[in-house]
Amino acid sequence: MYRVRSVNPESALNLEQLGTKRKYWFRQDGERVLFKAEERGTGEDWAEKVACELAALLGMPHVHYDLATEMGTNNPGVICSSCVLPPASLVLGNQILLALDKRYPVGTRYKVQAHTVDAVTKAVRIIRPPSDQWMEHAPDGIESAIDVFVGYVMLDAWIANQDRHHENWGAILNDHRLVLAPSFDHGAALARNLTDEARQMRLTTADEGARVPTFARKARSAFFKASGDKRPLSTRAAWIEFASQQPEAARIWRRKLSEVDSTTIEEILRQVPPHRMSKICRQFTFELLTENQRALVDSTA
Repeated sequence: MYRVRSVNPESALNLEQLGTKRKYWFRQDGERVLFKAEERGTGEDWAEKVACELAALLGMPHVHYDLATEMGTNNPGVICSSCVLPPASLVLGNQILLALDKRYPVGTRYKVQAHTVDAVTKAVRIIRPPSDQWMEHAPDGIESAIDVFVGYVMLDAWIANQDRHHENWGAILNDHRLVLAPSFDHGAALARNLTDEARQMRLTTADEGARVPTFARKARSAFFKASGDKRPLSTRAAWIEFASQQPEAARIWRRKLSEVDSTTIEEILRQVPPHRMSKICRQFTFELLTENQRALVDSTA
């Protein structure tokens, strides 16, 4: 089982204002650490942990998350160390896009039609790749920031992450240089807010339109193909669009994904404590991941 860390809310240094969930920073073993509470019972804690472990399998730069419990309240959640050490600062995607387009709507978080594949690609191309600390396990041939970002988009398609909006990616500013930040904030992935009843239905129904393969295809990204489009791209379509920008990087990431075997995926899911992830949730999540993996590996991107 994954270790579950205890967090003392009395050690909170300050609340984190970004996002919609209760979260606060505290110090642990000399490090600045963030606790994100999961008070809505929608599985964001286990989704964040599983996504983190899957990113590690790919050698992808990512923030590491551990499961946690808040002392006194027993609220579940996750913790992670800050990926930004002073005097560096985190610059979110919307601010980078604004620097390139003064009309970019920074104040809106969701369904931003200006958050297009071309605009994001242009922005990421002016950023340096993540620092050596984060690139230690990256596959050979992944070198530029856009090479890495293509991997982030493939991860999103694999885990059905629909939440990589322009405040869920960014760059680290240090010594007047922008370097791509590691991938972070995957708690909205893996259809974690479905009920077990809905999971059971999708696993057993004879209705092909409701089964896991059809459900998996419907996941929507936060990227638009063109600024006038009414709907964002699906997570799979977003991957294909970004992959076309860097076909060699896409080939490398797809090969890494093909090397992940089903036994390894099962073991990652098995290590989540059963009171956080039920048996039917585990089974559904496995089917979702293997279905998306098959589709991505077989894609022509």
